[in-house]
Amino acid sequence: MNKFKTTLSILVVSLGITSNATLAKVTSSETAQLGVSLTPIGAEIAGNEAGTIPKWEGGLNSKNTTKSKDSGRPENPFPEEKPIFIITNSNLNDYKSNLSEGQIAMFKKYADYKMPVYKTKRTAAYPESLYKTIQTNATSAELVDGGNGLKNFSITVPFPIPKNGSEIIWNHLTRYRGGAANRYLVTVPVQKDGSFTAVSMNDKLVWPDFLVSGRDAVKDDNVLFYYLQTITAPARLTGTSLLLHETLDQVKEPRRAWVYNAGQRRVRRAPNVAYDSPGAGTDGLRASDNYDMYNGSPDRYNWKLVGKKELYIPYNAYKLLDTTAKYESIVNKGHLNAEFLRYELHRVWQVEATLKDNARHIYAKRTFFIDEDSWGASVVDQYDGRGKLWKLSEGHNVQFYDVDTPWLVAETLHDLNSGRYLVTGLSNEEPKFMEWGIKAKRKHFSTSALRRMGR
Repeated sequence: MNKFKTTLSILVVSLGITSNATLAKVTSSETAQLGVSLTPIGAEIAGNEAGTIPKWEGGLNSKNTTKSKDSGRPENPFPEEKPIFIITNSNLNDYKSNLSEGQIAMFKKYADYKMPVYKTKRTAAYPESLYKTIQTNATSAELVDGGNGLKNFSITVPFPIPKNGSEIIWNHLTRYRGGAANRYLVTVPVQKDGSFTAVSMNDKLVWPDFLVSGRDAVKDDNVLFYYLQTITAPARLTGTSLLLHETLDQVKEPRRAWVYNAGQRRVRRAPNVAYDSPGAGTDGLRASDNYDMYNGSPDRYNWKLVGKKELYIPYNAYKLLDTTAKYESIVNKGHLNAEFLRYELHRVWQVEATLKDNARHIYAKRTFFIDEDSWGASVVDQYDGRGKLWKLSEGHNVQFYDVDTPWLVAETLHDLNSGRYLVTGLSNEEPKFMEWGIKAKRKHFSTSALRRMGR
């Protein structure tokens, strides 16, 4: 083991006992490791000793790949690859050490459950223009209000060299997702018998720095991003819309949220669109903060950094972008069709969130496994008030190499008690999926715009 790995191992062990921002800020010598022994966003460049995780060599990016015909659905860069092995109930014991409790529970619940494991590809990459910003964040960004907000932070990844669990969850919350993007996707609540009705929606996500007028033209200093979601099918939900101004410090200023109800034809403030309130169009399967694997204010939990581990996580899920596939062939009873899935062994940060004594939430504990290369939560185990494992979330990620952006093409949320599950983000039957670099203005995310959409 080299000197850097030894130092990192000692650091991770020492951080495991720390739940909040109690350690010193990153030093200039630590920051100097970004781009040397660490990737520009803070992952270990080196592979593992077993050779099953390779060295990071820049990822798949707009400079080293051929541009896709459709940047919203990039071509699979590994079309001929086959699984190196498949995890099933018969060989599960051989791989348990690299699986989460929720993943193991899926095998126990479903006799036909499979995880096809492929050769690991470290494809994640951000735009090079952001790497300097992240390096500056490393020494300037700070947690405020006990870890519930940020200051002295710009655009993405405030803590590339994290010291505690709170900093890691903020890296997930602020990770780069294209700056300004428009998506057309479906959410599919799947019943125990496998039946489903897909809910089609359009959502826009824009960071203030990527507005056409720029951040300087608005006064929303406490806004992390703007979000607008509109349901387009089925008919009973068509027109229902949600507008969010996601605040950086939601204790200082709660998330600003408004909904347009198509039946009532009016806009109303929606302060309850947060935490464990039910998500629209999800048949009660998803809490508001389950979306995008986790979102919103972290103030109801204590965040403990357990350490790093190697885990089989969904990765390079390009098969889920196949436009020749129908939802009924992907969405099976109990779980997604394994033929469309790809798992790889990656290093992840393990963070344990436990509900504070004076707080309320349907999940008393959540264990997050966050990909070191993208800062995206890839697997989340969720426990009920009795401490029993209840739900498993998995994020099926791809590298949109045309635009240097890692993001989800599907996320699943399995209720391990009822046998129902939710899959969000599929686009196979939609005419288009992603539109990058949209020309969005601040006025497009106003209540007036929401009313106009309703009319």
